[in-house]
Amino acid sequence: MTAQPDPRPLLTRALDQIGALVAGTETAALERPTPCDDWDVRTLLDHLVGVHRRIAHVGAGGHFGDIESAPAVAPGTHVAEIAAARADIDSVWLHDGAVLDRVLTVPWGTMPGRFVGFGYVQELTVHAWDLGAATGHTAGLDDELALAVEDTAHRVLPAEPRGGPIPFGPPVAVADDAPPYERLVGWLGRDPRGALVR
Repeated sequence: MTAQPDPRPLLTRALDQIGALVAGTETAALERPTPCDDWDVRTLLDHLVGVHRRIAHVGAGGHFGDIESAPAVAPGTHVAEIAAARADIDSVWLHDGAVLDRVLTVPWGTMPGRFVGFGYVQELTVHAWDLGAATGHTAGLDDELALAVEDTAHRVLPAEPRGGPIPFGPPVAVADDAPPYERLVGWLGRDPRGALVR
């Protein structure tokens, strides 16, 4: 049986991309809508802080439920909070190879860290598009990240059922030759052609 690949290089790229997008988000954008139902940009940024904290906490063997999914983060501190959590992630994930085979518990199950890491790559990759779509910064997103998670997204999230406990809408049809990010977010229930910035 072939060992699953190490997700950490992709995780690093996904974290770098999110960090740059958060740093480039202006205060004036905080109340804009996002592709995430009922979330404005401020709530999405709060959630991204929570995701970063969870990645570090879970990697160290903690339970995901110990960390709020969307903590209330003071305006103007999202960049600093993301940076602090990123340092914790790097300490746990990059400097301890044992994390890859450690059994960890996340919202989507209990599994070895290499699968958990890849799951967080997908979450961060998709939320990068959500934030970019809300703020007008989807140009330049890392298509290789979208390609890396596209096939897995199709395997782990079938077209039906969606909604309720499965926090994704029905797939949005896009052209087969659409760019990787459009195909990925369309499968995950976002409309890549929707104009959110207003």
